[in-house]
Amino acid sequence: MPEITTPFDAKSTAAEVIAGVDLTGKRAVVTGGTSGIGLETARALASAGAQVTLPARDTDAGERAAADIRSATGRDDVRVVPLDLLERSTIDAFVAGWNGPLHILVNNAGVMALPERTTTREGWETQFATNHLGPAALTLGLHGALAAARGARVVAVSSSAHLMSPVVFDDIHFTSRPYEAWSAYGQSKTATILFTVAMAGRWAADGITANALHPGGIMTNLQRHLDDAQLRYVGAMDEQGRLLDVPPGWKTPQEGAATSVLLAASPHVQGVTGRYFEDCNEAVVVTGTGDGLRGVAPYALDADGADRLWDETIRLLRR
Repeated sequence: MPEITTPFDAKSTAAEVIAGVDLTGKRAVVTGGTSGIGLETARALASAGAQVTLPARDTDAGERAAADIRSATGRDDVRVVPLDLLERSTIDAFVAGWNGPLHILVNNAGVMALPERTTTREGWETQFATNHLGPAALTLGLHGALAAARGARVVAVSSSAHLMSPVVFDDIHFTSRPYEAWSAYGQSKTATILFTVAMAGRWAADGITANALHPGGIMTNLQRHLDDAQLRYVGAMDEQGRLLDVPPGWKTPQEGAATSVLLAASPHVQGVTGRYFEDCNEAVVVTGTGDGLRGVAPYALDADGADRLWDETIRLLRR
């Protein structure tokens, strides 16, 4: 299949991508919408007329974000609903409280490079649980609402870090192998892509499209677990120990949100499903790790791997 291209690129902003798009009457859910690219994604969707819901673990932060969006867009229907991706009861409550169709679901929330191995009460490694299993449970729970929209879009924020690791099915939760923060993060982001591939095939008959993306490097709260050496390594801190607002080659949050907004709302990708995007265009498949900054690994798009991950996800969530 030919790669999908659009008029937008790495420097395009969410506002530019959403310009001219009318989302009046559409309903959108954006996780991680209290700051960073999630906030910019939610703001862009609301500016186009969507009714936006912000699931938030910290509802005070959620209300501040909602107030920001209301002020910027003039909309008074931005909602905040409690949700913790590591607490299944809150996911179930969110799903149970949702009524009617859902047109856009952006799974944006996540954590990165936790320095030590921690687990949930279920025994799941925390990055895998936060970045994959929690969003998967939410998405599966909202399937009926997405199907009712007759053309819903599911958008999953992954990362170029998926190039660091496939899903290691024999030891997903690092019970036998030594824990390594970036391998765990990379594995969770590969799972994000594989799950969208599996979803795209299974839910196509419901009119639901599902795509994943790498937003680019953006300075947000996601970097909060990195130490000084790691921040210098990724170019986010100078030699004097000062954090850079926009490190060279990185994006602003408005630019970082552009690919999410494209997949959530743009007519340029209408009907596109099961793909992985970066810089507002479909990513090329790379061998090995490539330069580690762009492209998608073949194992992240592998149909057999996607089926295996889907089955394993269902098994874990049913425990």
